[in-house]
Amino acid sequence: MNLPNYLTFARILMVPILVVVLMTRVQHHQIIGALVFWAASITDFYDGYFARKYRQVTVLGKLLDPLADKLLISAALISLIELDKTPAWMAFIILAREMAITGLRGLASEEGITIAADWMGKWKLGAQIAAISCLIFGPVLDGWLHLWTGLPIFHQWSVAMFFRGALHATDPWGLFVGLGQILMWVALILAIWSAIQYFRAFWLKVGDRIMQGTSRLTGDANAERADKGQ
Repeated sequence: MNLPNYLTFARILMVPILVVVLMTRVQHHQIIGALVFWAASITDFYDGYFARKYRQVTVLGKLLDPLADKLLISAALISLIELDKTPAWMAFIILAREMAITGLRGLASEEGITIAADWMGKWKLGAQIAAISCLIFGPVLDGWLHLWTGLPIFHQWSVAMFFRGALHATDPWGLFVGLGQILMWVALILAIWSAIQYFRAFWLKVGDRIMQGTSRLTGDANAERADKGQ
């Protein structure tokens, strides 16, 4: 165990705390939930940073880090559905994408191939974190800013009203809540597009083996014996 792994474990432990805070709607649950979510998101950056800086990359870390990310995003999205802040169909597509890419990476590893995360996947994660942050903390922030400034943009944002027809929201949106909804659309588009890129990279590396019947994925006995040196 090292510092990066401890940070990853801390992120995993924060997931049930986030769910309990948001789902039970304890007093100031939006503020507490946002703080927990931000703390967990920060550990996502620093565990990778310290692992690279101090050369502490481990097999355990490679296994747990993406798992922790998926647990955090999944918990936040499911909580937002319960809070009526995002539609279930949108969360389902994003989560289905995560599960599909996890399975794809597992298949690639069977072929001895590593499909690294690309820039689009990182932008997708960034958009998800920004969207979830706005949807959790946005109502509070909009309320504070509307109270302090009196500006109507923090109570009902005209640009966001355009998107309400495509979603199921019934309450007026302030600036940051509306921004969160728009960012969810951005995250959804990036999730779908990055999934296409992952499948394309997978097929370019493994497709010929599958078509020729020499891949482990096809269950070819000769390929398996060749891999074992028999």
